[in-house]
Amino acid sequence: MAKGKKKDEGIEILEDPNAIVEKANEFFDNKRNKAMVFGIGGIIALLIVGFAGYNYYITNQDQTAQEELFQAQFYFDADSLGLALNGDGNSYGFLEIIEEFSGTKAANLSNFYAGASYLKLGDFDGAIRYLKDFSSDDYLLQGRAYSLIGDAYMEMDDFSNAITYYEKAVDYKKNKSFTPIYLKKLAIAQEQIGSLSAAVGTYEAIVKDYPNASEIHDAKKQKARLEAIAQ
Repeated sequence: MAKGKKKDEGIEILEDPNAIVEKANEFFDNKRNKAMVFGIGGIIALLIVGFAGYNYYITNQDQTAQEELFQAQFYFDADSLGLALNGDGNSYGFLEIIEEFSGTKAANLSNFYAGASYLKLGDFDGAIRYLKDFSSDDYLLQGRAYSLIGDAYMEMDDFSNAITYYEKAVDYKKNKSFTPIYLKKLAIAQEQIGSLSAAVGTYEAIVKDYPNASEIHDAKKQKARLEAIAQ
């Protein structure tokens, strides 16, 4: 009977709002419990204030970084890659933006441009390092970054890693404009390591899935060539 009565009292506590208030008051009457609750509340408040402050700081930093990025992009488009990377003494280059404005969107985008710049300069390790530090949900830029990493590995005759990153480019938000390009690069890398059947399948994907792509005619030709070799 005692056990049953205890169980019934527990149910009453859950269902009776007055009982809940009474239990809450009992909890807060304990000084230790009260201190714990207010301590946790203070920590949460500090976290909220800190997060808001950080967001404000990053927003201001990003605005300044975007202004610096404009000039670096201008030099990149003009193929003045040294100035694009290191700045001109008045404006920052991509490398300085990455260092000085870490955590901003402009610094992230600078990783992409720095990697692309190093690829053009023939510094393939540098290209891979910065391109891997870039991250975006943009279907064009992220897919392009994967493809450029693949290009850098191809230049280093590291065909296995090139295939890995070309596959990432192919699989990332497939689209009619760029996916056929990535598929063609993938097929070339697959042929380089002797995976002729895989390369044939990749060219077939262009023919089947992207019949209006500018790569279609070359894909058909290369597919036929590899099929003849494989026989």
